[in-house]
Amino acid sequence: MARLKATHEGALKIGDATLEVAVLNNGQRIITQSAVFKALKRPVRGNPRLIGIPVFMDAKNLQPFVNKELEAVIGKVEYFDKNGKKQEGYDANILPLVSDLYLRAREAGVIIQPNQAATAQRAEILVRSLAKIGITALVDEATGYQYDRERQELQKILKQYISEELLPWQKTFPDEFYIQIFRLNGWEYNSEMIKKRPGVVGHWTNQLIYDQLPTDVLKILKQKTPKSESGNYTARFFQSLTPDIGNAHLQNQLVSVVTLMKISKNWSDFMEKFNQLYGQTQIDFPDERKDELSNFNKNLKKGLDWNPNE
Repeated sequence: MARLKATHEGALKIGDATLEVAVLNNGQRIITQSAVFKALKRPVRGNPRLIGIPVFMDAKNLQPFVNKELEAVIGKVEYFDKNGKKQEGYDANILPLVSDLYLRAREAGVIIQPNQAATAQRAEILVRSLAKIGITALVDEATGYQYDRERQELQKILKQYISEELLPWQKTFPDEFYIQIFRLNGWEYNSEMIKKRPGVVGHWTNQLIYDQLPTDVLKILKQKTPKSESGNYTARFFQSLTPDIGNAHLQNQLVSVVTLMKISKNWSDFMEKFNQLYGQTQIDFPDERKDELSNFNKNLKKGLDWNPNE
């Protein structure tokens, strides 16, 4: 295995915390181990109570909320800094993911201890800060890597995001994303209704998720995704994203958006938060889809109750 070393280093300031971050020679963005404790305002302590689980999330009441995305980034990364000194850190995506862990645990009502409640409050602040740009872009800015990245040609960036072949389908968008959309809009929902969600949800998905990827990624995805003779897409856009970069960015965006949804009271409240964080003025949709929304509950219920034998 090639030796991992930092090509760029810097300090990322979030609120009153200054976090040491780096970009490695394999392109991975790293946040140092001590910086994670600083970000969460957790005291540093020794060995974890659970093997393989970092000490800042090793409480037993948190374990039911550890998902696959978080499991993928909880392993320590050993690397050498620019001075040749051995360091330990984590994939920078651990910060928004562990913040989401605490927020989901708080939402479920399992957080009782004052220190965990304080961490959950801190996690909400972090989510708001990270959602604006995303941890990857923030690390790039803090380390100066953005300037090297910006000198790359657009085609090279797109190549990092777009897979040459259509990848096999696997569940990528969590049910929670759609459940929150239904909840915020006051729509009745169950598993069948979510499967038959209105077309405007796809329009929102493009603007909330895919449009937040680098310039022209969504455009290329639309061009690359095959269509049927009737003009309907026969695959999902995410099947053309590269697993390591394209899909990783997509997952990070999903975590940020779903977390914003969870702390919003309704769709207007969510949109206000989203617009503040992402600098957009509105999420629009074609006029004809407004009628679709206004009649959605009635039409969907009618469709689900329809009996073809009657």
